[in-house]
Amino acid sequence: MSSQQPRRNVRPLSTAEGFVCGGIAACIAVTVSNPAEVAKTRLQLQGELAKDGAVKVYRNALDVFAKTYKNEGIRGMQRGLGPAYTYQILLNGSRLGFYEPFRQNFNKFIGRPAEEQIPITSVIAGATSGAVGASLGNPLFLIKARMQAYSPALPVGAQHYYKNGFDALATIYRAEGARGLVRGIDAAILRTSMGSSVQLPSYNFTKNQLIKHDIMPANSTWTFLVSSTISGMCVCVAMQPADTALTRMYNQPTIRGPDGRSKGTLYKNPIDCLWKTFKAEGVRGWYKGSTAHFMRIAPHTIITLTANDLIINLYMKAKNCGLEDDS
Repeated sequence: MSSQQPRRNVRPLSTAEGFVCGGIAACIAVTVSNPAEVAKTRLQLQGELAKDGAVKVYRNALDVFAKTYKNEGIRGMQRGLGPAYTYQILLNGSRLGFYEPFRQNFNKFIGRPAEEQIPITSVIAGATSGAVGASLGNPLFLIKARMQAYSPALPVGAQHYYKNGFDALATIYRAEGARGLVRGIDAAILRTSMGSSVQLPSYNFTKNQLIKHDIMPANSTWTFLVSSTISGMCVCVAMQPADTALTRMYNQPTIRGPDGRSKGTLYKNPIDCLWKTFKAEGVRGWYKGSTAHFMRIAPHTIITLTANDLIINLYMKAKNCGLEDDS
């Protein structure tokens, strides 16, 4: 009996268990990072497709925080938090839960050991798991972005008022049908794939290097924090232009065309958005709100990945204790 015990204790986490652990970790993170997401969204929409000289409502991320809190209070700082929770469960549950199964299967496909950390399969697995999460969560991200952009005091960009997430879903469906709920999904997949392609690979690479070279111990909170900080920097650099395109595509006004379908009045797709933004605002237009983006992505990535590792470790300990009791 005792000789079989170690095998039972290293029983791997299932995809469903990984999904749940990742979703819980992401919800903890988004509670902290949502105010910075509100600031990022408003800065990205400020001066949309305008040449130099456009009137600026907000000077920078800190100015957004100050003015939003003054005019809208905590409720304004946390606009879109409800749909953000659901979105994070779907996105990060998929991104964290499906990453390892995808990576291991890609390794097997090319004839390499499932456990081996290979850069190319890690990047592909990150992008693929991110694309799955982005597709599942697109309607929630859409209404989250519109709710965060809305300000009764200092509006920027098109304004969409919804009482809550359910009202948003119903309103969009009545006006645009199911097509309206998948608006911007191409931009969402592009954004999330770019971020996910570097998030977990950079996190795992950093963590493995810290442990391999005895810089930090395994299963240490500090190891998780350092690894996730570096991962957050990589994500911010890779994802910012696509993130700006996504925000603008989600928030753009819509009209009903001759074929009866509603369509955006400003952009056809994310590439069109990036090109028009570049022509009107230059490269800086792609990186509007980048400071606020880092203020969001850094703590969000740190908390998500650190909490995910801690939650998994606690869950595995509890799970293995149950196995020991059963034996």
